Amino acid sequence: MKNLFIYLKNYKKECVLGPAFKLLEALFELFVPLVMASIIDRGINGGDRGHIWAMIGVMILLGVIGLVCSITAQYFCAVAAVGFSGKIRAKLFSHITNLSFKRSDEVGQATLIARLTSDINQLQNGVNLVLRLFLRSPFIVFGAAVMAFTVDVRSALIFLVTIPLLAVVVFAIILGGAPLYKKVQVKVDSILNITRENLTGARVIRAFTAEKDEIKRFEETNLTLMHNQLFAGKITALMNPLTYVIVNLSIVYILYTGAVNVEAGVLTQGAVVALVNYMSQILVELVKLANLIITVTKAVACGNRISDVLTMPEGMETEEDSDCGEGMVQFKNVSLCYNGGENSLSDISFTVKKGQSVGIIGVTGSGKSSLVNLIGRIYDATEGAVYVDGKNVKSYSLEELRKKVSIVPQKAQLFKGTIRSNVAFGKSDATDEEIMNAIRVAQAEDVVKEKGGLDAEISQMGRNLSGGQRQRLTIARAIVKGADILILDDSASALDYKTDYNLRKSIGEIKDTTVFIVSQRASSVMNCDMIIALEDGSVAGIGTHEELLANCGVYEEIYYSQYERGDFNE
Repeated sequence: MKNLFIYLKNYKKECVLGPAFKLLEALFELFVPLVMASIIDRGINGGDRGHIWAMIGVMILLGVIGLVCSITAQYFCAVAAVGFSGKIRAKLFSHITNLSFKRSDEVGQATLIARLTSDINQLQNGVNLVLRLFLRSPFIVFGAAVMAFTVDVRSALIFLVTIPLLAVVVFAIILGGAPLYKKVQVKVDSILNITRENLTGARVIRAFTAEKDEIKRFEETNLTLMHNQLFAGKITALMNPLTYVIVNLSIVYILYTGAVNVEAGVLTQGAVVALVNYMSQILVELVKLANLIITVTKAVACGNRISDVLTMPEGMETEEDSDCGEGMVQFKNVSLCYNGGENSLSDISFTVKKGQSVGIIGVTGSGKSSLVNLIGRIYDATEGAVYVDGKNVKSYSLEELRKKVSIVPQKAQLFKGTIRSNVAFGKSDATDEEIMNAIRVAQAEDVVKEKGGLDAEISQMGRNLSGGQRQRLTIARAIVKGADILILDDSASALDYKTDYNLRKSIGEIKDTTVFIVSQRASSVMNCDMIIALEDGSVAGIGTHEELLANCGVYEEIYYSQYERGDFNE
């Protein structure tokens, strides 16, 4: 939490002026009971109407000055709080976008979204209230006690008992409430995760008529959240009744002793009213302080959660490696393990020359995507080394490496905007000619014509396009980048065989580009210069189509599950 305060450094003036004006407002407020005492003792009891009107004028003046100070303080506090949260939100978003995929997988998307939204909003509210009330409320409490001693020392001794008791209550509730609100925020993550899954997977849920199951799952999580919130609320709700009891007992004492002292002529009626007003001011401020504590407790829990993400190592570190690889891409005894489980890839070794086309085939779960993800350093190999253009991928900066590698993932991801903006995402300065050339290579020219040109609108996630149209546009986006290595990670699965064939033919005509084609279709890889057949994360065979068909049982099984024996090899 402490490391977040650096984002307030540009708001030092606001952080000083906001509380300062609040203290001025509080100072003027402390004079009001004395004015009231003067009105009672000198104006009413003394029959001096002129003094009454004069004191009323003084009270109005104090009220106006207090109002101006309060508005000014609110302005400075709001500027500091909103600016603070805005800078944290920008930093957190930047940090999240640079997190490695491994880190993102560990934290979870729902948790990261909660950090960016509800957690930062809670933190903003906490900072705003702290600047406004953290100094003002204690100042009123102790200031009222001091002013009470100026009225009557013996009667004011009750303040020395009341304030320590109130402090014990306040700090006990703070210590008890903070861990509870942290648990509440964790449950908020769960709610957000379920909601996100239901929104993104609405079609699947409806297709399997699983609405009731999902509603039940949501209700169970929501019920747990509600119980946690109620329990935390019950603890913090003790603040008001306990403080009311202590303060009101003190007021009863003041009224009792005040009545005795007035009767004895030791105190005036105005002095008793002033003492009661000062105790009432303490009560009002403690109610505000109670709300502040609840908000700050939540804000601290949220701030710690935000800080946990910000302190995560950003991206992947660059490592020096004097060893040199061969060809355009080389794997040397590479193994990969996700989060401490079993190896997803084991002892993979092969070399690919510049301009070659490489097919990677295997059954579901054989490690095809894991293998190509190591080339662009989406994940790091846990053993062995991966080389691109003779250099270990860990020796490249991520920006330099990913300029050399263009990846089309399994799931076609488009953004809200136009066809032009989506394709040019791979190269921001691409001309319309370059964009259209990439679209033609990707067999997506008919999509552009059908939608009305490059300025046709694409909805979020490309929902106004079919699966095949989305895939072709994402392939065009990768092609326009002009990278040395093009990876198609099962990115043509929604295409018909003819379009898939034309796509592979067009890509094969791109000069000096090394192409990796991941597929479960034998037809998609059989014409590649090299085919790598995977089984359970290990290489089952490497060679051409004919070589693997003759010598690799895994490839033979996949091929003949799609083609009858004796069929013509296309």
